[in-house]
Amino acid sequence: MIGTLYFLALLSSTMAWGSVGLWNEGRNETGGGSGDRCICDAFLPSSTFPIKDLVVVEQTSVEITHKLELEMGKLEEYETKLTVYAEKIIKLTVEIEKIEKNPDNYNEADMDEVKVEIKQVEALIKELQISITSSTTVFESLRVQITAMVETLDRLELTYDKNTILETRREYTKVQLQLEECERRHQELFNPNIGSCAHTGIIKVSKPIVSQLNAHLSINNKYGGWGKDSKPVPDRESMYWYSGYSSASIVDIRFYTNYKNLILRNNFQHHNLHSSWYGTGNNFIIRDNTLYYQINNPFGLAKLNFTTMKYESRVIPGASTRFSYTHTPNQIFDFAADETGLWVTYATEGSGGRMVIAKINEPSFGVEEEWQTAVYKPGVTNAFMVCGVLYAVRTVDMENEEIFYKYDTKTKQDSYMSVLFERFQDKYYNLDYNPTDQKLYMYNDGYYVNYHLWFNHTATATVEPAVVLI
Repeated sequence: MIGTLYFLALLSSTMAWGSVGLWNEGRNETGGGSGDRCICDAFLPSSTFPIKDLVVVEQTSVEITHKLELEMGKLEEYETKLTVYAEKIIKLTVEIEKIEKNPDNYNEADMDEVKVEIKQVEALIKELQISITSSTTVFESLRVQITAMVETLDRLELTYDKNTILETRREYTKVQLQLEECERRHQELFNPNIGSCAHTGIIKVSKPIVSQLNAHLSINNKYGGWGKDSKPVPDRESMYWYSGYSSASIVDIRFYTNYKNLILRNNFQHHNLHSSWYGTGNNFIIRDNTLYYQINNPFGLAKLNFTTMKYESRVIPGASTRFSYTHTPNQIFDFAADETGLWVTYATEGSGGRMVIAKINEPSFGVEEEWQTAVYKPGVTNAFMVCGVLYAVRTVDMENEEIFYKYDTKTKQDSYMSVLFERFQDKYYNLDYNPTDQKLYMYNDGYYVNYHLWFNHTATATVEPAVVLI
């Protein structure tokens, strides 16, 4: 490409002088006759296109692209490392607490082992801090390089023919967009813009982050759910909840003050539901310290406020029991919560089994508005809402799920998409998005699993980020 650009540069510089008299008037050298020769003086401009500057710009572009690829790879590792470090710190804290309570049960070798583990955790944290600082420094350096590229291209474009550097400018634009994407992902991971809907949707899901087996320590408790309150009451912003059973029933629920106590299985509240309040299915959520779930008698929706212990139920006319998700016959109603409020999805005979989205008015527990989608519910494994958009998921193979369809309730437009993510175990019955930390929570064959989401941001946040305590 450089050779071609050089030729075009020289040609365009030459042609630029064509209308200013490139050729002097012909002179007769010998005074006439057949031997006369006509001599023409050609004038070429003294300045030629500075191809070396363009070469430097191209080389810088390749260099920046390579650095960005490395940084994007690091971002994939950061999230996994953060979770692993948190798990190590929690387990180490538990071990130290045991030693403090019963020091006589531990010998010097046990103490030395704990000291080694503390040193290892310290080293891991320092390593991550250095990596994060290094990435920030790299971004700043790349910004300086790109600024220099812009100045060079602007100077060449003003001085010489624009067509000559058009292709290089296109390459520069790609590099600039790559840097912005890398910085955005870095920002999302370490400073997520919680509460913002200034994006056009999900573009990536992280690898599964597995916390541990459920509080019952039972692989038989395959049905259930876990997560955080999507609209936490004051002083319970860091609270987690869990409910699991050996069948698709909801009979009790446990609450934990924070993630550490969830891992330690140290609940501060355990509510056993009254037998007349038992629920079924697994697509229940906690919002505003209230359980929203499905009941069978009568068939409909229920809410149980754990602050007031008030129970309410509602029937949705037209909702059919014939259409459930792929892996279980009991997933008729699926509650979801996002930045815009509370939702429930289901299917009707009138919709031919296609999913219907309903917005729930939380105080009255009534349906405000409904939207019918084009996706057939029995072909869906699960679904969730983000910023008023429904995302439907299906199983692809033994290891992967795919977000394959979305419906925007604001525009009433739907589209097919493809964002793959891994499962930890074979089956799952609960998958929900939580707007307080922008994560997906999955109850996967009895295990607590969550995922980080990446969004395609198109503008700055319109909502002030919330403070999230873990």
